[in-house]
Amino acid sequence: MDKKTLIESANKLKSVSPNSVKEYIDKSDTLVAEINRCMTSREDIVSLIGKENIAMMKDNHSNHVRFIASIIGSRNDEVFVETILWVFRAYRSHNFTTTYWAAQLNAWIDIIKKELSPQAYSEIYPYYEWMQLNIPLFVYFSDEKLDALKSKH
Repeated sequence: MDKKTLIESANKLKSVSPNSVKEYIDKSDTLVAEINRCMTSREDIVSLIGKENIAMMKDNHSNHVRFIASIIGSRNDEVFVETILWVFRAYRSHNFTTTYWAAQLNAWIDIIKKELSPQAYSEIYPYYEWMQLNIPLFVYFSDEKLDALKSKH
């Protein structure tokens, strides 16, 4: 699979209704508080994100809800994929492991299921599932860029 195919697979996600987008945005503070509580309480958090990276992780969570809200509110599949790849490169360069993304997305899914209405959850969950299923490709494509950056230095 190439990056174009990854973008095309994102394009197959159904649009989210304005009411569900609004609900996600309205509950974003709660979602962020819950993900921060969940992730910081993990015994393995340092092994997932590296030392001294709790603040960076929390920033990522805040940025995540804003990013997802913008994507589900105004679809741009190329921006969706490219931003995720950028995030993988940026955070991995700060010692976040690839396992962090699986743990984080599992937690997000549990949280949105608990906090969102069944309607909003059913519309938004596929985006999280798509991200979760494509972690190996995000790693692969972000590895290509990380390797290219390392070879320049």
